Amino acid sequence: MQDTDFSRRAALVGAGALVAAATLDLPGISPAQAQGVPVNQAPGFYRYKIGDITLTAINDGFGRRPLEGFVRNAELADVKKAMEQAFLPQDALSITFTTLAIQHGGKLTLIDTGNGDSGAPTSGTWMANFKAAGLDPKDVSSVVFSHFHGDHINGFRLKDGTAVFPNAEVMVPAAEWAFWMDDAKMNAAPDAMKGAFAGVRRVFGPVAKDVKQFEPGKELLPGLTPVAAPGHTPGHTVFALSSGNGKLMIMSDTTNHPALFVRNPDWSAVFDMDGPQAAATRRKLLDMVSAERMQVAFYHAPFPATGHIAKDGNGFAMVPVQWSTAL
Repeated sequence: MQDTDFSRRAALVGAGALVAAATLDLPGISPAQAQGVPVNQAPGFYRYKIGDITLTAINDGFGRRPLEGFVRNAELADVKKAMEQAFLPQDALSITFTTLAIQHGGKLTLIDTGNGDSGAPTSGTWMANFKAAGLDPKDVSSVVFSHFHGDHINGFRLKDGTAVFPNAEVMVPAAEWAFWMDDAKMNAAPDAMKGAFAGVRRVFGPVAKDVKQFEPGKELLPGLTPVAAPGHTPGHTVFALSSGNGKLMIMSDTTNHPALFVRNPDWSAVFDMDGPQAAATRRKLLDMVSAERMQVAFYHAPFPATGHIAKDGNGFAMVPVQWSTAL
């Protein structure tokens, strides 16, 4: 009788051979490319709808951050375990950047603008992906900012001072503006933060008199309402988007990577300016969107950075949307 049991080693070797053969048979893929040489992938944009509103997620690449010291209030061993459970490397975290473009009523609105030409070598892909999605910077009518960290605002103005969105109204959280534009706070800030204050002034200084400051709870544009979410920064803001029966919470930096901070909402990332406040905000928002079954969009979740939140013990889990080619 023929032995039909496969050893683990034989199965793994066989699987590897099948993958290699399938890869080598793909049109346009050379043997060298099959061995790990980078190849061009599809542009990093993804469209979906909330009611009658069309959203386009625009990917801006990633930045690699050493894992040690990344979570302030957790042991490195516990952080590594969380990374292992998520099948992620245990030495460093690749933090992705994803902004949103909103098309509604003939208007094009951006939520944050990415790193621009100030990003790391692995980021700065935003404009190429924005244009690949068929969008034009001249058509942007409003740019709404969640907070003033560089990876959210630097795409608004090139390093040479050029305004990227010449026809756009600029809308910012009033509490965020009050903090970062305060000269006394800048002068009292530790040296490590002074560059961030200077960056805010570089981006917004030329248009300061025209910037529209908003308060939470007041609808900015049809269907788009800011919600205060302090802790990450003093004026950090998320946005509730609604249309018909569709609801989305644009979570901004409420969490960094969901594998760490959705599953462990009480952890605090090194970027959280007020760790305990950020954790309290995080848990409150995750509880809310979970209970209301709202779709969510994160700035630092794996692309296309949208899904739902489910309760999972004392924490939560992000359930990604099913990728679809149809709106």
